[in-house]
Amino acid sequence: MTLPISQQNSVTSAFDIKTAKVAVMMGGSSAEREISLMSGNGVLDALKAKGINAFAFDPAKQSLEEIKQQGFTQVFIALHGRHGEDGTIQGALELMGIPYTGSGVMASAIAMDKHMTKQIWLASGLSTPRSVYLKPHEQTHVRIKQIVDELELPLMVKPPREGSSIGITKVQREDELERAVREATKFDPELLCETFIEGPEVTCPIIGTGPNAKCLPVIRIEAPQGAYDYQNKYFTDDVKYHCPSGLSAELEKEIQDLALRAYLALGCRGWGRADLMIRAQDSKPFLLEMNTSPGMTSHSLVPMSAKASGISYEDLCLQILMAATNDSKVAKTADKNHHQEMPA
Repeated sequence: MTLPISQQNSVTSAFDIKTAKVAVMMGGSSAEREISLMSGNGVLDALKAKGINAFAFDPAKQSLEEIKQQGFTQVFIALHGRHGEDGTIQGALELMGIPYTGSGVMASAIAMDKHMTKQIWLASGLSTPRSVYLKPHEQTHVRIKQIVDELELPLMVKPPREGSSIGITKVQREDELERAVREATKFDPELLCETFIEGPEVTCPIIGTGPNAKCLPVIRIEAPQGAYDYQNKYFTDDVKYHCPSGLSAELEKEIQDLALRAYLALGCRGWGRADLMIRAQDSKPFLLEMNTSPGMTSHSLVPMSAKASGISYEDLCLQILMAATNDSKVAKTADKNHHQEMPA
């Protein structure tokens, strides 16, 4: 089963499978390079299986100018983290006028920054854990000690602009806080601390744009000792993924509604994945982050959820590709049409 073409955004690129030449961007220079290569190679194989003329493209080893020079018509972004998921690659492709998958410049940049994401969600009335955000000059010994009083233990310490659980520490004792701060600030000069939500972790993929965006089935994640960290995410088989989630129909719908509202509030498009925690005491879901270029590895969650709804990995990749968009082309077309309609 594939999602119907009617679910695609009206401003997507015209996609001709016979003439398309697709660059699958993978690797890059972020801390998530290894995962990106795994995602990208999976996508590349899937698109080739669908008859797409697709090629690997690593922006850490190839100049972006080659995208134009080699005549690529679309780009499938399988990059994760900085310089790939944060609006920078999206901006370069906008300037080149080449359609690309996933969210645009602004939504990508905001979603990559967990602090800015939370500000938008809070302004939109969406539930997300209480937090403290500290810039480098605010990270004094005295100020850091105050975090425990503000958020209470346990709490989570994170770099605001990393993914794949890189640099994240769960702090259960006050004497662990300083070490957690040092770990997080290895990856980001800013610091984000959040109240820990005790309860199940879930994720909800979203496919589509605007009023046509739809949630896929929720996945409930059961990790060893609750440690859904980088190692367990990608390199072990110790994590249990439940899809169907085993949650009540009412709670699953509540999570999907919250995830969709979060996606739209950030201006996301094409596809994405919201990560959430369910507070055990009252089953209230809380938003953690939005991934605008989710993983597509053998352990990844969007393909798992899509499979549960009858969408194969290959069809999922093709569907995402067919929704590739470039805002600058859309703006030029709209401007041209506007001038044509103006009276002489």
